[in-house]
Amino acid sequence: MTKKTVVSARPKLPARRRGLQAAGAAAGLWATGLGWAADPAASAASATVSTTPAGQKVMRYAFKTSETGMDPVRLSDLYSRYLTAHIFESLYTYDHLARPALIKPLTAEGMPETSADFKVFTIKVRPGIFFADDPVFQGKPRELVAQDYVYTFKRFADPANKSQSWSDLEELKFVGLNEQRDETIASRKPFDYDRVVPGIRALDRYTLRLELRDTRPRLIESLADCSLRGAVAREVVEHYGDQISAHPVGTGPFVLAAWRRSSLITLARNPAYREHYYDAQPAADDAEGQALLARFKGRRLPMLDRVEVSIIEEPQPRWLSFLNKEHDFLDVVPEEYINQAMPGGKVVPGLAHHGVKGYQSLAPDQFLTLYNMEDPVVGGYTPEKIALRRAMNLAMDVRREIDIVRRGQGIPGQSPIVPHTSGYDPKFRSEMGDYDPAKAKALLDLYGYVDRDGDGWREQPDGSPLRIWHATQSDQQYVALSERWQRDMTAIGIKVELRVAQWPENLRTAEAGKLMMWFLGLSAAQYDGQGALTLYYGPQAGAGNLARFKNDQFDEVYRKMLVLPDGPEREALFLQAKRIAVAYAPYKIHLHRYVTDLARPWIVGYRRPLFWLDWWQYIDVDESQRKA
Repeated sequence: MTKKTVVSARPKLPARRRGLQAAGAAAGLWATGLGWAADPAASAASATVSTTPAGQKVMRYAFKTSETGMDPVRLSDLYSRYLTAHIFESLYTYDHLARPALIKPLTAEGMPETSADFKVFTIKVRPGIFFADDPVFQGKPRELVAQDYVYTFKRFADPANKSQSWSDLEELKFVGLNEQRDETIASRKPFDYDRVVPGIRALDRYTLRLELRDTRPRLIESLADCSLRGAVAREVVEHYGDQISAHPVGTGPFVLAAWRRSSLITLARNPAYREHYYDAQPAADDAEGQALLARFKGRRLPMLDRVEVSIIEEPQPRWLSFLNKEHDFLDVVPEEYINQAMPGGKVVPGLAHHGVKGYQSLAPDQFLTLYNMEDPVVGGYTPEKIALRRAMNLAMDVRREIDIVRRGQGIPGQSPIVPHTSGYDPKFRSEMGDYDPAKAKALLDLYGYVDRDGDGWREQPDGSPLRIWHATQSDQQYVALSERWQRDMTAIGIKVELRVAQWPENLRTAEAGKLMMWFLGLSAAQYDGQGALTLYYGPQAGAGNLARFKNDQFDEVYRKMLVLPDGPEREALFLQAKRIAVAYAPYKIHLHRYVTDLARPWIVGYRRPLFWLDWWQYIDVDESQRKA
């Protein structure tokens, strides 16, 4: 049994988004503090790194944002989900090496038996899988059974848990589950976990039956997320109560060994983990994937004994900790250091001399600006309001943003669909990707946004002042983005104001519909590109749809896409949705990032995941390289 150490506490940040995930502060949204830090901060960061235990394979690296806890139902942030993804196991997972993405069974015996209308799914849970040892089990092995997934899914519906990702399951419409939640809220009584819900039932010890009100051909993608959909044991949750976030007990390859909140988290190999071996299906022409498969096929997982994760929020000390060999791996090189690490996609000679390996890839994410469609100045659906947003979008010099602020790490966005997801077409072009200040000025002139009093600033068509303000944060990257945006708006005669607040505060204000404009980002959580279209879906206004965009034609397209299988008909709807999104412009899609990771030569087997977060079990440490 592994000893667990937990100290202090930290509040979590709220947010929610279907098919998307956080990369910083909240689910589906992400923003990171990228300021400079003084040398003492670097020294403080290094103090959190422990010494490698003798004879153990250990990987050490740093998160750039603190964790919030380890109870999947309550999580909203990406970095906590990195932890839970390695402690818990969902029914399905993504093939680690397959590109394009491929889903395969994890705790399920095979792929689901599915009804012709994609409303009923029958899944067999593999016998012989056991939860990690915990005092709650009183020394007896506790086998994973179908009822554990029934309980796990119900926890998201329990109003008492205030789950940030309930909206994902709510939209799936399991027969009876939404109704039970509504009745619980209305009655103000505790959620009845023993009540039989027709849409989520265990037919026997190992058989799970899921029934949905509507057709859902891609349900399996919602079941392939260890970080949120991993099974929990009811007796563990009930025993630890409010402290369950500090006592994660799953069936995954790692267990929580030690935890100093917002400082150092250690996960250790799960001694009760079943015999699970490295296997994958990389494409035949995927040289990197084939080489990894040849090297590791048949190896028992996990190959690491421990993973030690420090929290270093500022980029300078995080960068220095890697240079000083205090960490073995650097996840996403801060953009301000890319030219010192891997300019032009090639590791600099000084690092290459020491065997450092670089990994660069186009990420399934995007940065954007949102307009509050309910704001009286930038919102609305009349021609002049649409023209204002289009003009502001055309005035944003995204290419210079990429080149200067992001050191070349990105490509301009053309639509809300992100790379590596269905519906993404690298050949698609739209006004969203254009920089044309002359056209922006002409649009403003045409629709009455002109300077009437000669002060150099445009007024609204009715002659009232045109006052634009933009929410932002105080960190270095946000300052640079805001200053560039302000310069671009000034160039077309629009006077703007920047309002600085902390990221959580801006998020809460955006959810309440009280922001005018804001920079944010999102990252795909699954292969289905429709997740990004939640940004525009009317019923998600204030949640996934922070712009509060409402358009009946778009909503109809969105609902049709939910029930159609992948194919030409659905691709045509993707195209229609993109065109509506570009035409009304409730968002400005800025770019999709290139991300760069660095690893010391003794870290072997790494390949950046696309949508999934569990990858530590596929990493090995070559101790001969470390000693050398």
